[in-house]
Amino acid sequence: MAKEESWIEAFPAMERGDLRELRKAVDSGFREFSADFGPYIEAAFDPLLTFLIWSEKLLLNTPWFIVLAALAAICWYGSKNIKVVIGVIVSFMLIGYFGMWENTMRTLSMILVCTTLSIAFGMPLGILMAMSNKAQAIVTPILDVMQTMPSFVYLIPVVMLLGIGKVPGLIAVVIYAIPPLIRLTNLGIRLVDKEVLEASDAFGASKRQKLFGVQIPLALPNIMAGVNQTIMMALAMVVVASMIGVKGLGQPVLKAINNQQFFLGVMNGLAIVALAIIFDRVTQAYGLRIQKHRNKAH
Repeated sequence: MAKEESWIEAFPAMERGDLRELRKAVDSGFREFSADFGPYIEAAFDPLLTFLIWSEKLLLNTPWFIVLAALAAICWYGSKNIKVVIGVIVSFMLIGYFGMWENTMRTLSMILVCTTLSIAFGMPLGILMAMSNKAQAIVTPILDVMQTMPSFVYLIPVVMLLGIGKVPGLIAVVIYAIPPLIRLTNLGIRLVDKEVLEASDAFGASKRQKLFGVQIPLALPNIMAGVNQTIMMALAMVVVASMIGVKGLGQPVLKAINNQQFFLGVMNGLAIVALAIIFDRVTQAYGLRIQKHRNKAH
């Protein structure tokens, strides 16, 4: 007990005051940085905003029956399961019947863009981790922080730099959702049988040929599991992202919480659940098909 008291007394009021000054310095420094460089950072993300707006307009302006047919075709290609396809058709028809079609299309657009970005950045990073133990040692603690930090914390620096709107919400969702894809890409490539790699070396395959012709194809079931988890986490972030102006199913849920509108909140929440189940079933079924195909090849 005496040791504990002496440890506390080792921090005089002056040092606690220094900590307050440090906090003020960091806060003011970040505000100055966002004021000086915020417009340039925002301009750098203009192509991303254009892509997001284009995808949203495409889904909103396309007749509902064409969107439904396209979704059913994608689900059939991914799952080869007629029950899943019927479930998709019924779910989206109910979403349209209850007047949630536009918000669902906005959320679907956000998820598609987030998943595309996560794959574009997450897969190369996962491959780098698999190729280098040093890269894995550096990136793993960063992923640990990204996965354990509360989702609301992501919004603070993003909003301070980019303000409120689609792009800040998109970036926050990608940061929150990308770690599983990176981890499982790394894991999948590392789990490729060494005998297969030795055989490819014996046939004179280059590193590039070995990566794209052997390691990535064999790691696809794990990569698809990563895509599945990324989509699930992106959907979980939809309501949080609505707090900074991201339109979609999250905004009615937030409105329902603020105004105690039970029916509105439950219906839009169920629409998010329906999207999650559809994405989950299709990506899981596709991953299992790849796994079966790989087992037959062996």
